[in-house]
Amino acid sequence: MYQLSNLKKAIKKLLSEHDIDENIAFRISSIVDYDFQINNLVKYQSHPNIKQIITSIEKIIKNEKAIEEFEITEKYFINLKINIESFLKIYENIREVIKIHNSNKIILDYGGPNIGKPLHVGHLRSLNIGRSLYNINSLAGNKVQSDIHMGDWGMPIAQIIGYLEKHDLDIEKLSIDDLEEVYPNASKLYKEDDEFKDYSQSINKRLNENDKGLIKKWKKIKIISTESIKKILNLLNHNFDIWMGESDVNGLIPELIQDLDKKGKISIDNGAYVSNFKSEPKILITKSDGSYLYLTTDLATVINRLEKNDFDKTLYVVDKRQKLHFEQLFDSLDYFEFEKREYEHISFGTINDANGNPFKTREGDTKKLSELFEETCHYIKKINPELDEETNNILANTVLTFSDLITNRMTDYKFDLDKFTNISGKTGIYVQYALVRAKKLLKSSSINLNNVNLNISDFDESDINLIRGLIKFEYYFNLALENNEPHHLADYLYELSNLFNSMYQNQNILENKKETIKLNKLMITEYFISYSTLLMECLGLVPVKKM
Repeated sequence: MYQLSNLKKAIKKLLSEHDIDENIAFRISSIVDYDFQINNLVKYQSHPNIKQIITSIEKIIKNEKAIEEFEITEKYFINLKINIESFLKIYENIREVIKIHNSNKIILDYGGPNIGKPLHVGHLRSLNIGRSLYNINSLAGNKVQSDIHMGDWGMPIAQIIGYLEKHDLDIEKLSIDDLEEVYPNASKLYKEDDEFKDYSQSINKRLNENDKGLIKKWKKIKIISTESIKKILNLLNHNFDIWMGESDVNGLIPELIQDLDKKGKISIDNGAYVSNFKSEPKILITKSDGSYLYLTTDLATVINRLEKNDFDKTLYVVDKRQKLHFEQLFDSLDYFEFEKREYEHISFGTINDANGNPFKTREGDTKKLSELFEETCHYIKKINPELDEETNNILANTVLTFSDLITNRMTDYKFDLDKFTNISGKTGIYVQYALVRAKKLLKSSSINLNNVNLNISDFDESDINLIRGLIKFEYYFNLALENNEPHHLADYLYELSNLFNSMYQNQNILENKKETIKLNKLMITEYFISYSTLLMECLGLVPVKKM
């Protein structure tokens, strides 16, 4: 943490003089009167020099201007209270403070829609978590690229084309609604009809051989589907830097397999290529019919990125049910001796209905994201009919985003519109309302705060609590960044909003007769607006102008 960086270095240096190698970590203090805590020394209670170490640490902390008070407990927990004045000197530079020293080039692989299928509720968490991690890493100074990684090749496409041909449907007149109806019907027929299955497999083979007629049909299907996907993503305020799909790397696979075979990395097993890497289950590279798997195209995608993208790390934002797939992918990248890069699976839980079951429509189908968005808009409109369309849409996206990100990504959660639109609950509506209220307060005051300085001696408890809340920004930002967990920032945004509302409701600010108290609260409100807006940016939320 920037404001405690000198303290961290001094304690680390002191410990090294006693042959203790520790990376000093700050945590939120469990003691109400303190802000942060250092727990590193707890495990050294029996160290022969512990008393001497503690005496030296006390001297170091006493000389640290950023610390107002501190205590070292009997078990050597160090509790620290930040000097508010020292914090106020850096608060305006928070965007610079949170930048890391050694930046990375990161590819975020998320989205993963399939051509022919609508974006559905199963895509929501990947989109929300991915966008938030994109924003957090960008604010930290990393160079980030997002890749939608579309499923636009292989057997599903062959099934769609086969179904269109079997039913003599004119592809030139095909709409996205037609296509979204064809996809499940084709998939069902493929499982039930051996003749259609054989026909689809022959189409897939001819596609891989670049049959011109089939490629033309595939392109038409892709255009229709991609336009629809972009339309929905735009509605939900999502976008991507890279629009690559499996089709873009399909041509790299034959050479990949040939090279791996030549190096003795793969072998034939019952007609299928399997990796020679010792694992259980075995890692399949191709099926016995020669068709490719997700692992095959993911390997080819890495080859393509190594050739065309400059990156240090790839984060795959995909649900936790794909854990085995990514374990096999990362083992394969290492075993097949790909160029060394960092790869990490950012897994997450599922969205369920109010009863804890998979989120479906009444007909039992997977709910489309467009339908979920429309339902949310309609629900909010019923609560407040006076909202204009732009505000209503922003609030709908706020609900779909905040309710998702406030949950630890590894946890499943129940989607409950009544709960998530509660203006008094731990919701996106609540944090939006707090920000609108803060902005309205400043506007109503008509006071220019440019040359106003805080008078700390006139702070009341609610002022101090909010300022001390703001001090924790860097801690929570780093926690979210280092662990790829946006929920820390969503929780923190709610906490700050709560602290602001407490200050706001404590008294009528604009009618306070003591000018210094009024100006204090208006300045603190300005601080809250600045930090709340930045937190919303981290989470991918757009502030509304009114509510």
